[in-house]
Amino acid sequence: MKVKAIRFHAAGEPDVLQLDELDLPEPGAGEVRIRHTAIGLNFQDIYARSGQYPVPTPSGLGTEAAGVVEAVGADVTDFKPGDRVCYISGPVLGAYASHRNYPAERLLHSPDGVSDEQLAAMMLKAMTVEYLMRRCYPVQKGQHVLMHAAAGGVGLLAGQWGRHLGAHMIGVVAGPEKAAIAKANGYEHVIDRLTEDVAERVKAITGGVGVPVVYDSVGKNSFEQSLNSLSARGYFVSFGTTTGAPPPVAAATLQKMGSLYFTRPTLVTYTASTADLRASAAAVFELCAQGVLKVSIHQRYALSEAAKGHADLAAGRTKGSSVILP
Repeated sequence: MKVKAIRFHAAGEPDVLQLDELDLPEPGAGEVRIRHTAIGLNFQDIYARSGQYPVPTPSGLGTEAAGVVEAVGADVTDFKPGDRVCYISGPVLGAYASHRNYPAERLLHSPDGVSDEQLAAMMLKAMTVEYLMRRCYPVQKGQHVLMHAAAGGVGLLAGQWGRHLGAHMIGVVAGPEKAAIAKANGYEHVIDRLTEDVAERVKAITGGVGVPVVYDSVGKNSFEQSLNSLSARGYFVSFGTTTGAPPPVAAATLQKMGSLYFTRPTLVTYTASTADLRASAAAVFELCAQGVLKVSIHQRYALSEAAKGHADLAAGRTKGSSVILP
């Protein structure tokens, strides 16, 4: 069957994205064919398109979506045509498409009470928060936690999750509008990086002690602020590089600044097994059912507008989460 898909034939700026018509074969053994109803837009899509995460070209793009099963291949028993499903696919790109064949062992049943748009907008981000705050550094009740980009898609869900855990969430944002959004989503304290010194505010909030963990998706521009905000034996969790890669971390620096820990985790590693993938999703679905997690979709783009979505996201013109509608 003929399907529409966004592809790029060489890494570059958003204008390398083009809408192609492709032939999609019948699903093979262990696969299902999904008709996408909503597709997630994430910063890691920009990394792939720009060449920061090298991928063989020509390539599809996108790692999460929601939709409906249309057909199943041999040996598929967990899914049937008509099932609502969603997925995050790690390094396997191709979600920016009207239809896709996908391995059943990596697929998730969509929960009742959560729309396809909400699932596409939140699954990768919410599962990122799950592994960051429950497994990479397990946040405890009463702890101060510093989160950069607090008004972004991951940041807003982290604020909600942290509040649920009983943590004192400190969010870093750019400007009063984003500060108000962060405040409404679980952040007890919000720091405007455009007008305030992040580390100074953190020390003031924590009585000079600093925070036991910093979650930093910004990278180069926030590196020094993050280091200087940590308490002794604190954890610097670097999980993104929206402003470029942070500088190399010398072992002596970690020693001198209080026996710090530095880690660069990825969701791919934390959901590598099917068991880990489904356990992470189950934790997200449970908090959705409890009303703890609420996704804020502020931008919607047609499949043909994928380049505009990339440009808006890279320029910081977006708030909360964005979705692509095929």
